[in-house]
Amino acid sequence: MLSRFIRRAPENFLSQDDIKSVRAGRRGFLAGAVAAAAASSLAAQRAMAQDDPAIVNLPAHSKGLGQGVATRAYGMPSEWEKNLQRRQSPGLTRVPQSSVSFAPLQGLFGIITPSGLHFERHHQGWWDIDPTQHRLMVNGSDETMLKRPMVFSMDELMRLPSVSRMHFIECGANTGMEWGNAAVPTVQYTHGMLSCSEFTGVPLRTILELCGADFKRAKFVLGEGADGSGMTRTIPMSMVMNGEVLVAYGQNGEMLRPENGYPLRLIVPGVQGVSWIKYLRRIELGDMPYATKDETIHYVDLMPNGLHRQYTSIQEVKSVITSPSGGQVLLEKGFHNVTGLAWSGRGKIKRVEVSVDGGKNWKAARLEGPVLSKCLTRFNSDFVWDGKPAFFQSRAIDETGQIQPTYGELRKVRASRSIYHNNAIQSWALTENGEVNNVQLS
Repeated sequence: MLSRFIRRAPENFLSQDDIKSVRAGRRGFLAGAVAAAAASSLAAQRAMAQDDPAIVNLPAHSKGLGQGVATRAYGMPSEWEKNLQRRQSPGLTRVPQSSVSFAPLQGLFGIITPSGLHFERHHQGWWDIDPTQHRLMVNGSDETMLKRPMVFSMDELMRLPSVSRMHFIECGANTGMEWGNAAVPTVQYTHGMLSCSEFTGVPLRTILELCGADFKRAKFVLGEGADGSGMTRTIPMSMVMNGEVLVAYGQNGEMLRPENGYPLRLIVPGVQGVSWIKYLRRIELGDMPYATKDETIHYVDLMPNGLHRQYTSIQEVKSVITSPSGGQVLLEKGFHNVTGLAWSGRGKIKRVEVSVDGGKNWKAARLEGPVLSKCLTRFNSDFVWDGKPAFFQSRAIDETGQIQPTYGELRKVRASRSIYHNNAIQSWALTENGEVNNVQLS
């Protein structure tokens, strides 16, 4: 959305022609009413209204009939918002079927990601599966692990008692390209493998109880997907027993989208997204980790001594400022709202602090409700730009006391050649001409 004060850049930087055009007099809306009020006095607003053709000349939509109800049987975004899309990173992978699309965090509000903008990570492409033919099988690694191996149709699952909960999902490789140095220009590409939805489904524990699971012997669960990649992941039974793990069919009030696992996926709050098995077809109970292909050589932590650390699936406390962020341009001095997202795989966000001088000084941000466990939390902070350079950072603290680390702190224990689980503090540099760039500060 074009603004007189800041323009969001879903993918690219503003050109100098764009900047000149806006500064020459294009008017728009600022994201917050507070900023608009601080930008001009009441008298100036009245003077502007007398000359503003957008007010003086009635537009067509004020003089005629609009579109009829249900013209679009399924609602679509405004054409003026068509640039807000999930996007691929050119050259990231060889084939699009095994790749990623990034959510446009810089243009979203609140904490819920629209289903159509939810990030994607596929290992062999997505499918639109006939739900009447889909089945969920539950079995044990031996005959005594559960009393009744069962097969559920979608109809049978959807008649069971359901729950709905809001949780974030983050790919373990989110921000992975930034381990060595600043690699990509915008927050869509640095942090866009992150989304948050309301999921609806049946607690996995309920299904296992129906099958007569031996919860004393069963220490782990194996989830298996129905797509061609044969994705399988080990999940500790302790995560299942607290009732958080869901076998979900609903997302944001409707059925899951095909790109997000329709008709069935596993929801494992707080854990890296690869464990949220899409197209879920089988659950197996076992007494030890399964050491599947993506658990032994992928989604592991590279340590400074060259060894890999496996089964570190919790997404640690993390935050990022989404505006102002890389690719955006501040077009005028004065008040600006600094906003972003914070999350932790260990529970609720307790506090977020914002710095505008590269971490020398910190100020507590406002946490906007709701603040939920293992869910995105929106934060806001006031900033008055005097035209001088600034360095924006955010630092999150969760309810367990974990504090988001700097790159220097993280690299002491993880070196700089890793890929997964990068939760370091993100820095954005504001230049004197208003451009915001991705930088790294230790």
